[in-house]
Amino acid sequence: MSSSLRNFLITRILLTIPMVLILITMVFFVMRVLPGDPIRSQLGPRVSEEKATQIRERLGLNRPLHEQYFSFLWDMVRLDFGNALTQGERPIRDELAERLPATMELTIPAMALTAVFGIFSGAYAAKNRKKPIDYLIRLFSIVIYSIPVFFLGLVFQIAFSVRLPLLPLSGRMDTLLLTSFDSPTNFYVLDAILTQNWPALRSALSHLVMPSVTLGLALTGVFIRLTRVNMIEMLQSDFITAGRARGLAEKRLVYRHALRNTFIPIMTLLGLQFAILLAGAVLTETTFSWPGMGRYLVERIQLRDYTAVQATIGVFALFVGLITLIMDVMYAFIDPRIRY
Repeated sequence: MSSSLRNFLITRILLTIPMVLILITMVFFVMRVLPGDPIRSQLGPRVSEEKATQIRERLGLNRPLHEQYFSFLWDMVRLDFGNALTQGERPIRDELAERLPATMELTIPAMALTAVFGIFSGAYAAKNRKKPIDYLIRLFSIVIYSIPVFFLGLVFQIAFSVRLPLLPLSGRMDTLLLTSFDSPTNFYVLDAILTQNWPALRSALSHLVMPSVTLGLALTGVFIRLTRVNMIEMLQSDFITAGRARGLAEKRLVYRHALRNTFIPIMTLLGLQFAILLAGAVLTETTFSWPGMGRYLVERIQLRDYTAVQATIGVFALFVGLITLIMDVMYAFIDPRIRY
């Protein structure tokens, strides 16, 4: 590894730390200035003040704010999130360990759909610039980006679960199969393949189709527009003109040479959109009753559960920081000029 690449990686890692720190700090203080009492949300408005005070002392909510903050940061470093206020004595780490695989199982195919469909549709539109298919793809990108993800999910539910009962309405697996399904990793599709449980696999995939397509399509418009703009500029460059003069096939020039040289801005957007994809997962999981981290976050916010909300958003922040770091490293390998 060259010294320039090593210095670049060290710099990016050091810059990721304050980004995550700022986000979880904002969450910590925002949760404490919002109206409402998490103790009374858990036990009801008729709980005695003495009982509420005892619970606050046990949870450390009666300590000075700066002490709570530094204790929270230390717990985050150790990945010790404590217990949820509204889930009795169950550790939040166990709650998130159950729901994180569900969110990742939803997000990964959605991201793949967003990238593949958006990038190749944008490249195809650029290749056929000012033709009817170009206008059609551009219109689709505007419309699909304008539709809220929860509304798109409701439309799919009505179309493919109510009008045409082709796909399940909500959940991750049929209830009858779920009672006998052993999932040690909580990745239903993976566990069904490993255990060769084909009925469970079919059920898991059928439940995954609508929410993942909803989440993936909601962001394809951005990639179509970005890819199209960069591809049009790239197709007018000198090396593409030279390739045409040599008689190279147009498909090869478009998809092998021009598209490869547009990956830097596309990858930049890919990393940024991952954060938006996680935010979209909150609405998608709520719409489809998907038992992931997004739905868990909404439930804990409604109950003013400090500890659970802080931990969940902290995990989201770690994922976004990690994905951003990976994107930066990939930039450095693709284009060495970025290292300097």
